[in-house]
Amino acid sequence: MGGGGLNPAKRYLDPTRLRFVLQGLLVGVATGAVVSLFRLSIERSLAFVQGVYRHATPGTVALLVVVAVVLAALVAWLLHSEPNISGSGIPQVEGQLQGELEFSWWSVLWKKFVAGVLGLGAGLFLGREGPSIQLGAAVGQGVAAGFKRRGSDRRIMIAAGAAGGLAAAFNAPIAGTMFVLEEVYHNFSPLVWITSLASAIGANFISLNVFGEVPVLHLAYTKPLPVTLYWHLLLLGIVLGLLGYLYQRVLLAMPQWYAKTRIPRAFQGIVPFLLVIPIGLTVPQLLGGGNGLIIAMGDQLPTLAALCGMLALRFTFSMISYGSGLPGGIFLPILSLGAVIGAVYAVFMAQIGWLPHVYIMNLIIFSMAGYFAGIGKAPFTAILLITEMVGNLTNLMAMAVLSLVAYVVVDVLGGAPIYESLLARLTKPEALAGIHHMDRVEVPIFEGSALEGVAVRSVSWPKHTLLMSIRRGSDTVLPHGDTVIRAGDTLVVLTDSSRRAKVAAQIAAKAAQGTDG
Repeated sequence: MGGGGLNPAKRYLDPTRLRFVLQGLLVGVATGAVVSLFRLSIERSLAFVQGVYRHATPGTVALLVVVAVVLAALVAWLLHSEPNISGSGIPQVEGQLQGELEFSWWSVLWKKFVAGVLGLGAGLFLGREGPSIQLGAAVGQGVAAGFKRRGSDRRIMIAAGAAGGLAAAFNAPIAGTMFVLEEVYHNFSPLVWITSLASAIGANFISLNVFGEVPVLHLAYTKPLPVTLYWHLLLLGIVLGLLGYLYQRVLLAMPQWYAKTRIPRAFQGIVPFLLVIPIGLTVPQLLGGGNGLIIAMGDQLPTLAALCGMLALRFTFSMISYGSGLPGGIFLPILSLGAVIGAVYAVFMAQIGWLPHVYIMNLIIFSMAGYFAGIGKAPFTAILLITEMVGNLTNLMAMAVLSLVAYVVVDVLGGAPIYESLLARLTKPEALAGIHHMDRVEVPIFEGSALEGVAVRSVSWPKHTLLMSIRRGSDTVLPHGDTVIRAGDTLVVLTDSSRRAKVAAQIAAKAAQGTDG
């Protein structure tokens, strides 16, 4: 039939995706420029600081203490004026995309930039990737404001900026896109991924022109790990999972430990700013997020004793640095810790004759992916990120096996995705603030309930409520998104006393659906 006389090509022509791709490229190019300047500022500052430490005199030490206090005061002022720049920034971006947080993009952009350079340039054990993601998201929000985008269009621009931020931070456009889809946006719709990919490519193009095309963590291994040695991946995966769960627990407990110092939250950065001085005077090469440490392993591997000391130092001071609330990420510190853990395991196994020396570097590289997969619970991002950062596609299978084992161990122990947990810590005070007169609602879960076997994140909870805990027999479970509700549980929900009866009825109705009556 005539089909109305329309050309078939014109009938299916939809400019929407093209428009989003072009806007994504615009966001990416702008993000690439901002993040490249951010990276360059940090690298130059860190190199200068390391030179000062290497040639320090007693008089220099006194000056370093004064400078540390001044820097801590400047960052405290920035944090006090814009609390949303604290930490890595990834939980804030995730909360913004979920509609739980909102802030001024310009305030976040320049204050995060300045505070990040001051902290990371001083040699604290913080990463540039989290701030880069938040800087990119702020750029995306600014572009959306310029085009007067609202709703989902605005969220897509913010997500695209976040992807561009990670791509420019690590020269990893595919991992940047996957991280946004898997961890930040939790959405694989075509518009989201194609806009994010366009932004990541645009940002990476700018970054490559500034820093060159050599992979950020250029490590080489001569032979792929043979299948007969895959049993090492099982053992190492268990080790990474256990230490990953420990990392989560300690990191989330740090604010409570810092609170015992009675130092105001914005000024708690004075602790790592002062403690970094003896580290810089002793081992200046270990300062920073850890990419220099990882690359150095490819040139000369430290002894087992040195690696163990390095592990203890980096784990402890990473917690002190991030726990203070200073603007800085945990992405790169996690990767560097993973590399050191892998090195400790591989060197030990080589010394007792259970691993040929030629495969030590393989396990170091794989461990970076495994450790992040367990802590972040984003295995696809971990595998792609290390592949792009190292620049080697030879042994994806081994990396996937190790990442899966570490992920499962953390999951069995009850660990939640670290960025989701950090977001919950940010938004919980706001949820409590909306409740004027708090009251508890307790809802039992019976066999056959619709909520039996359902993860907490999958339940549509009534507004202005907070799931405080789950009573499970004689135990009390502190729930997170991945916690699965079981028959016999009692849900303990906090809500406003004026809404108690309504909330109890709503949750009971959800629990009753699907029962036999």
